[in-house]
Amino acid sequence: MHVTIGDPQLPSVCSHHVSDTETRTQAIGHDLLRDARRRGSGEPWLDRLLMYQGMKDEQVKAELFRFVDVLPTLTHDRQITAHLKEYLGTVATRLPPFAATALRMLPDGGMLGGIVADVARLGATRMARRFIAASDLPGAIEAVESLRARNLAFTIDLLGEAVLSIVEARRYQGLYLKLIEGLSAASKSWPHNALVDEDPSAGPAANGKSSGAAGVMPPVNVSVKLSSLYSQFDPIDPDGTSREVRDQLRPILRLARNCGVFVNIDMEQFSYKDVTLQIFKEVFEEPEFRDWPHVGIAIQAYLTSSGDDLRDLANWAERRGTPVWVRLVKGAYWDYETVIAAQNDWPIPVFTEKAATDANFEKLTTFLFDHHQWLRPAIASHNIRSIAHALAEAEARELPPGSFEFQMLFGMAEPIKATLIELGHRVRVYTPFGQLLPGMAYLVRRLLENTSNESFLKAGFADNVSEERLLMNPTNVKSGARTSTSASSLRHEAGGTTPRFRNEPLTDFTRPENRTAMRSALDAARRRLGETLPIVIGGRRIETGRWVDSVNPAWRGEIVARGAAATAEIATSAIDIARDAFPAWRDTPAGQRADLLRKVALILRRDKFALAALEVFETGKQWREADADIAEAIDFCHFCADEMQRLTRPHRRDIPGEDNEYFYEPRGVAVVIAPWNFPLAILCGMTAAALVAGNTVIMKPAEQSPAVSARLMDAFEEAGVPKGVVNYLPGIGEEVGPVLVKHPDTSLIAFTGSRAVGMLIARQAAELAEGQEQIKRVIAELGGKNAVIVDDDADLDEAVHGVVASAFGYSGQKCSACSRVIVLDSVYETFLSRLVESTRSLEIGPAENPGYYLGPVIDDEAQRRILAMIDRARRQSRLAYQADVSALASEGSYVPPTIFADVSPSASIAQEEVFGPVLAVIRAADLTDALRIANGTKYALTGGLFSRSPANIDRVRREFRVGNLYINRKITGALVDRQPFGGFKLSGVGSKAGGPDYLQQFLIPRVITENTLRRGFAPAVDE
Repeated sequence: MHVTIGDPQLPSVCSHHVSDTETRTQAIGHDLLRDARRRGSGEPWLDRLLMYQGMKDEQVKAELFRFVDVLPTLTHDRQITAHLKEYLGTVATRLPPFAATALRMLPDGGMLGGIVADVARLGATRMARRFIAASDLPGAIEAVESLRARNLAFTIDLLGEAVLSIVEARRYQGLYLKLIEGLSAASKSWPHNALVDEDPSAGPAANGKSSGAAGVMPPVNVSVKLSSLYSQFDPIDPDGTSREVRDQLRPILRLARNCGVFVNIDMEQFSYKDVTLQIFKEVFEEPEFRDWPHVGIAIQAYLTSSGDDLRDLANWAERRGTPVWVRLVKGAYWDYETVIAAQNDWPIPVFTEKAATDANFEKLTTFLFDHHQWLRPAIASHNIRSIAHALAEAEARELPPGSFEFQMLFGMAEPIKATLIELGHRVRVYTPFGQLLPGMAYLVRRLLENTSNESFLKAGFADNVSEERLLMNPTNVKSGARTSTSASSLRHEAGGTTPRFRNEPLTDFTRPENRTAMRSALDAARRRLGETLPIVIGGRRIETGRWVDSVNPAWRGEIVARGAAATAEIATSAIDIARDAFPAWRDTPAGQRADLLRKVALILRRDKFALAALEVFETGKQWREADADIAEAIDFCHFCADEMQRLTRPHRRDIPGEDNEYFYEPRGVAVVIAPWNFPLAILCGMTAAALVAGNTVIMKPAEQSPAVSARLMDAFEEAGVPKGVVNYLPGIGEEVGPVLVKHPDTSLIAFTGSRAVGMLIARQAAELAEGQEQIKRVIAELGGKNAVIVDDDADLDEAVHGVVASAFGYSGQKCSACSRVIVLDSVYETFLSRLVESTRSLEIGPAENPGYYLGPVIDDEAQRRILAMIDRARRQSRLAYQADVSALASEGSYVPPTIFADVSPSASIAQEEVFGPVLAVIRAADLTDALRIANGTKYALTGGLFSRSPANIDRVRREFRVGNLYINRKITGALVDRQPFGGFKLSGVGSKAGGPDYLQQFLIPRVITENTLRRGFAPAVDE
């Protein structure tokens, strides 16, 4: 039999069946609801007060939950009371008067402060222990034995912090093994419970290893999160991720099967879904596990793709020849998924209305019961309507209790559990256990679920919503609060009015079609390696006989392209041609110039994968880094076009008898000198700004990246740029740079690169050349010595991840990269240990392989310079970690990611820009000390803070003086218009690329005043 479905979300069923099912659903639902309500909510009165009455105000609730989230990291009473005041102080006017007064009078310390701190700890612990069963194995055994005594089955979920290293992944593997061994040993003394332990429709496993006799369910059930087994779990490399995860998963599965333990694979965020399903199928197709029936996987009904996933799973299970269980859930990450989609302008993967999710849950339930011989239904819901529908479907097929089950969360829906048990159904409790700190995120999710206006438990037991409304068929429910249908509309709701400009979406490499396109582009790019690239001036192609080779930094022997090397004479000719083309381009209407940029954007978007693939080979950028560079170039084209049209709107201040007009005009010939690290985005951004402003442009790309810049020139020509308006001049910077900068007809120099070269350009541009008619404008972005501060209450999962991404993404070769991390003393050792292990776990290799996190640095010269700085730093600071890249040394320009600890703020490694994967870790006594250190360099480009203290965040916003400050996220990856980029001090002139005043630097403002008074008569002034 092969499974076929007419609608991927809904199996074909006749209307008569639907009608009968709905009738029975209503009847069963009314009985269940009345019985459950008769039993009461099962919640202690204090919990009801805290969760329902005390959290009616959404703003107050948000601040309370933020406090609960940070509470476990606060070790002193003073910290607790300070955070309580900081969080609730922002909503004090929304609190009851007595609470606001008490909050105002609350001291930070002393006896009263200590009492308040103790009460806060006890309250959070009480709440946590309602939803988290235990903190250790003996406690977990006691908890599940208590559940079994109440005729409840269980599945144990291991809570924990984010897995950022091999060490942490191995620890989780060990915890799973210990959990299976301990529970299995304990289970031998458990009395058989027919309601919990028997499955009347189950048959024996092929080799008898499942759990013994036919029709017996394993008494021990463990849920596993696959991402906890591999720190580099990444859907961009599904095959590599699957291989690594399966290696760590097999020992768990072997032990579980030998001990007669059920293993269920949890589902996490949407981006992990496909690779999770791939791993599940691949491991359970292996001969060792192919005939094992006591395994399962979760499917999330709120995903619009869940119907297709369930269909594919059914077909796979049939081919496998052994059924699997499916835990059907609605999904716990709705807000996260919608926000991520909105941020990236990706399609929203979840249903945007709660009723649509409920309806899909019922469709998938029907499908499971239709194919129960291969997919065993585990209906995970607290919604009585959903439960009643499942019972109606089971009844229609005459399936006995025990051949399917219901699953619910620990500490929730107690009356519903009791009602189903009384009816003879197996109820399995999802039972988390673990320490309070890593369990806090789980606790907050449960609190949000309990207090949500869309929660069935809240509606049914706290708000006493009518039976008719609670049991309404979800297909008949009118749209509720979640009505958005796209990421852009969600962004519109969040921000009020949607701006005209929208960032180019980054490519979602979790989608297989995008990975296929990228691989095809890499294959095509490799076939074109070694091409020659002439100079382009005034539309003419010129070859000088001298070439500058761009080399794949991952493979020294691979020539990517050969760029013609311009001479001083050609550079002078380029200036002359651009000067002659200037008047016509200056007088071209701004709208036409803007339209040209929009055409360029369309070409770049069309060639996005090809351009990204070329960057992978030419500059060693990983897939996501290369894709982001192309997207940023597209952004600059659209943004500059929009901004120019904004700036050309007339600005007038007319009075009777006098007209006054303020307007802009271009400067003249612009020389754009770009770096190799963002070979398309920065070159395109500076060129687009100069061009749309009406200047003519000479593009001087970096020697290391002529191929990518040549493609940009091709795009300008394809878009129809007039000859001489944009000119492409590859060559040696030391040879042609001074000619371009010093020429009297050069009006503007836009430069991004090193401080030394930038200061040289500034000096050369300041010298008045013979025949020069205007003061040259220099726009320079020069780099930084960027610091991230880690506060003592920071979420270390986020902090370690953010620092690693900021310091080692693209091998630290970003002017925004983190090269200093300043950590408060109380968390220094913990942070450093996790940072080192996380860095140790990074995979290093050629960027064309998406499984490698770090690639090479740009060339051998950069490699020698960075290694020399590392050797110098060894004499000043303690080397905490350095990777071994010796196996790659003969292939490319690799530099090992390196971490120095206990670094003095005055050490060279803490003061000099490195531009490579080298990080200095500095200890700070307190936030005042951290800010002193952070501000103690000559640079002011980017900086970051990880903190959960509103007061400290406000202080750092005021006192950390950098161009771009990022809070609780990585400090790289600025987006046009969202985070206009640029610094001051020795990091540059303070311009903000992608900001509202960027274009004005490429323009000259003018004012024209006309006296319109004639013999006492003047035209009327428009109001």
